[in-house]
Amino acid sequence: MIRVCKGGKKKFKSLGLSVHPDHWDFQTNRPKIKCPNRELILKTILEREAEFQKEILELISMQKEYTASSLIAAKTNQLNAKTVGSFFAELVKQFEKADRINYAASFRHTWNSLKRFCGNDLDFPFSDMDFEWLNKYEQWLRNGQCNEVTLFTIFRNIRTAYNRAIVAKCVLKSTYPFGEFKISKFNTKTKKRAIPKNAIKNIMEVDLKEEKYYMQFSMDIFIFSYLCGGINFTDIARLKINNLINNELVYIRRKTKKGISTPLSNKAMKILKKYSAGKTNPNDYIFPILDNAIHKTELQRCNRIHKVLGKVNPALY
Repeated sequence: MIRVCKGGKKKFKSLGLSVHPDHWDFQTNRPKIKCPNRELILKTILEREAEFQKEILELISMQKEYTASSLIAAKTNQLNAKTVGSFFAELVKQFEKADRINYAASFRHTWNSLKRFCGNDLDFPFSDMDFEWLNKYEQWLRNGQCNEVTLFTIFRNIRTAYNRAIVAKCVLKSTYPFGEFKISKFNTKTKKRAIPKNAIKNIMEVDLKEEKYYMQFSMDIFIFSYLCGGINFTDIARLKINNLINNELVYIRRKTKKGISTPLSNKAMKILKKYSAGKTNPNDYIFPILDNAIHKTELQRCNRIHKVLGKVNPALY
């Protein structure tokens, strides 16, 4: 037991260890030389004593009052026994339940990568993921030809999971490794790529009347995106009739949740009228990608968008 004394009051805190009286030195309050597991027991005692002493010094330095009871209570908060594997599994479920499908997929990818690195055994605490462990994992990923963007995403997800584990009291904040292991070192900058305006003009003047449907549709999507400030495919797919307000496109960007308002040129309006013709319900999707009657869940919508994008991109090559 650890005994804490303050103001004439005494409180005791169990260390969760027991020693036979024959192996205990009651004069020094330490295990005897021949006590089984003496080094481990002594190490545990010294560590817990140091923890209480550090807590007391911090309280004194901040001029905060404390009692023996409050000090014991503050140090009694036990960590939740959750492994890295079980914590990642819970995170993925939480993101899926919140309809953050792409985020869930990203964390599932990181989870699977960790399982491959650890031989499918993630039955260990977050505290094992120290600076040295992260470096070994990084080297393993590089040996597997992971690019910088993938490395950044994986370690960002691990850092996020670690931070959430701290909040959930699954690991001590003092073991946090990302103060030393910097994910900013990964080069995620992509080379600037731009299509000259005259090339865009030539593309917009191409006559595709004799081409297949997806060729024309893909061209319309490309031109519409260009004319509307580079709106991405996911946001295009989710546009509805009620996003058209007084010759402006008003929508919430899916990735950032930021409100966007873009004036519509005659060409952009012509594309919108082409695909919204005959649609009177404000909740109808403009482009023939999603259907309210078919794609009812977020997972169905994400899968459908991914499938159509898989046809649009090749058509643009």
